[in-house]
Amino acid sequence: MLDLAFVRGNLELVETKLRARGADPAALLGDFLALDKRRREAITQSEQAKARRNELSQQVGALKKAGKNDEAAALMDETRALKDKLDELDRAATELDEQLRQSLARVPNLTRDEVPSGTSEADNKVVKTWGQPGKFDFQPKPHWEVGEALGILDLERAAKLSGARFAVYMGAGARLERALISFMLDLHTRKHGYTEVLPPFMVNSKSLFGTGQLPKFAEDLFRCSDADAEGAARGEYKDNDHWLIPTAEVPVTNLYRDEILDEARLPLSLTAYTPCFRAEAGAAGKDTRGIIRQHQFQKVELVKFTRPDESDAQHEQLTRDAEEILEALKLPYRRMLLCTGDTGFSSAKTYDLEVWLPGQNLYREISSCSNFEAFQARRANIRFRPGGPKSKPEFVHTLNGSGLAVGRTWLAILENYQQADGSVLVPEVLRPYMGGMDRIVREQ
Repeated sequence: MLDLAFVRGNLELVETKLRARGADPAALLGDFLALDKRRREAITQSEQAKARRNELSQQVGALKKAGKNDEAAALMDETRALKDKLDELDRAATELDEQLRQSLARVPNLTRDEVPSGTSEADNKVVKTWGQPGKFDFQPKPHWEVGEALGILDLERAAKLSGARFAVYMGAGARLERALISFMLDLHTRKHGYTEVLPPFMVNSKSLFGTGQLPKFAEDLFRCSDADAEGAARGEYKDNDHWLIPTAEVPVTNLYRDEILDEARLPLSLTAYTPCFRAEAGAAGKDTRGIIRQHQFQKVELVKFTRPDESDAQHEQLTRDAEEILEALKLPYRRMLLCTGDTGFSSAKTYDLEVWLPGQNLYREISSCSNFEAFQARRANIRFRPGGPKSKPEFVHTLNGSGLAVGRTWLAILENYQQADGSVLVPEVLRPYMGGMDRIVREQ
């Protein structure tokens, strides 16, 4: 969420940044200045009325002490009238404040100046490439053909169980998924210094508001029967309802909601494996083949809490940590700086890592690494004291990225390591996690 005072003092800049995202400032902010003026006027009138009430109370006491009860009674009538006026002014200020809060809750973060202008992924900028796409002496197949031929991927039975956009992994396929999770967690905790977290896979509405999924993206979430999507759309965020998490970013970031972190702990780096659940409401007809876009998938997430002056460096480090997984697996990839129109709602700057898929002859996103600056921390009220225990708290900066999306890493291995005989070589770094297995062949 943007800072109210910042929006008030920089409205023209905010509107320009929103247009760069392809958003309509008028639709998001409405008559922001007029609403804010009314709110401040109500607060000023309330403060003036409170001051007059206090003054009258002192006068009433003095009059009673002097035995002038009739004069005191007259002033007491005025005091009672002021109380009613105060109640009315406080209600008005509260209502106007809530209107402003709900308006700002729907406003995306402002992208950094170095983020390229653009309207879609076609305008994203290639920052680096790593590795060369392998050369095949045969026509490489897409992962769904490789996996089904090996008997390790069963989409037909998954559809019988749960419908479209689900997958069943069998045998070595299931083991490969588990191996990838363990490998990623080991590398991030042992080499990169992250603390492993195993959070709940269901969260409440307040958590989803904190990281920016609510209220805007309710239709992309799976909610349990006790979750009120209409209430969430109105800004009613409960702490006793449940939604399935779309990413570990949500529970891990909200671990410290409404807390003040010890500055000495920053930067705080956490990693978590979780399943993720997404309704993919806006993805009808997209990526219908294979396991690129699923309702349920696994992910190892990286989350950082940093001082504002360290967040740029930590964003670069987090992205490198994710890249190291791809390099260890020897999977060619490229790093993309997302343009203004393709940057996510809560992010100020995002790098996408895209892995090469020879079976489809394209690069595909496998990780999204974002610097949210104070946007999420302000929504979730996560702060630190920059000058010691008696200093004024400030909002931390939060960052997160996939380290990596496990299913997409799985399919990238199938496509890049496939052999002419239909088998798939196991990357060397994964073989200890696969019980020494060096090749996946069809099990009889």
